[in-house]
Amino acid sequence: MARGASGRRHAQAAFEIALEKNALDRWQRDLESITQALSNEELVALLENPKVDLDTKLRIAKDVLPDIAPAAANLVSLLVSRGRLRIVPDMLREFRRLVNACYGKEEAEVTTAVAVSEEQLRQIAQDLSAILDKKVVVTSKVDPDILGGLVARVGDRLFDGSMRTRLRELKGSLA
Repeated sequence: MARGASGRRHAQAAFEIALEKNALDRWQRDLESITQALSNEELVALLENPKVDLDTKLRIAKDVLPDIAPAAANLVSLLVSRGRLRIVPDMLREFRRLVNACYGKEEAEVTTAVAVSEEQLRQIAQDLSAILDKKVVVTSKVDPDILGGLVARVGDRLFDGSMRTRLRELKGSLA
């Protein structure tokens, strides 16, 4: 099974549990903590090593993540026992999307050629909010290859106002 599909299913289940318990923020923090801990490749390799017995793996996971809620700890135990730890980043991404949808928000990733200020990010968020008729939460990244302008990805929508794309279109129209 694809990691992304499994991550989405697990995130949906976690979201439903969190919504039922009115603990969306706590679950999101716990998933962020789990993702952060599992960014250590050596830890993941140890927890996925078939030569290490399950009880030892569970004890290590508990020691690495002492501050997560019991339900999130149960999720980690399940993922460790099934060797599915690598789906956690996909889970977190999908969980955030579900939480934002629940609150009527959309997450946008904005790529620019140079770093932009907080004020510019706020303006971009306002502009995207007006276009989409939803509150938009913006994260930014820098990619000098786009040359100028910006590229905004909101869910499955792409708003490409980059110079790279405009130059490519100009080249095509001249040819």
